[in-house]
Amino acid sequence: MREKPIIIGVAGGTGSGKTTVAKEIFNQIQGQSIVLIEQDAYYKDQSHLTFEQRLQTNYDHPLAFDSDLLIDHVTALSDGYSVEMPVYNYKEHTRSHETVMIEPKDVIILEGILILEDQRLRNLMDIKLFVDTDADIRIMRRIVRDTEERGRTLADVIHQYTTVVRPMHLQFIEPTKRYADIIVPEGGQNQVAIDLMVTKIRSIIDGKRLLPSDPKN
Repeated sequence: MREKPIIIGVAGGTGSGKTTVAKEIFNQIQGQSIVLIEQDAYYKDQSHLTFEQRLQTNYDHPLAFDSDLLIDHVTALSDGYSVEMPVYNYKEHTRSHETVMIEPKDVIILEGILILEDQRLRNLMDIKLFVDTDADIRIMRRIVRDTEERGRTLADVIHQYTTVVRPMHLQFIEPTKRYADIIVPEGGQNQVAIDLMVTKIRSIIDGKRLLPSDPKN
């Protein structure tokens, strides 16, 4: 019987450094059978809406995500089945027709702003992390990202942050901190915390390897 994978959830607000933390963990446990799945890939399909309607979507709200599909995929991967992960088209604000084949792995890292929000998903995780970074640092990182990478104006970024991102963070994202096993201050800059997490994850991997497959009782 195939061993269940180790599932790690990495959450945190926009610009917190959670993606950096998830990728650092991924890179440091190379050599293992591992996959990184981003929650952003599971934004709901909006092809039935007009482009103008899609622009009104609140992407920081739990209802923006197809959590049922993500849970189905994580469960399938845990059971040893491959899945077709969706690809989100940010220019069209809906799901692409393309998908990415994800094979079962020994370690699954789930990363996203609301990855700890759904209890059903939390129940699948072996370890839960929350990347906790000051709000002023997060907004500065978002301004840089959205103006340089997504072509948005400074005024648009600030308006979206104050009217949507910040309220949603306080209402939905920040409260999930209480579910975390480990809180990582200052995101990817905290190498000590990342190293400690990698050590913990490796100990879980080693512990599973040491479990007797045929106990003599």
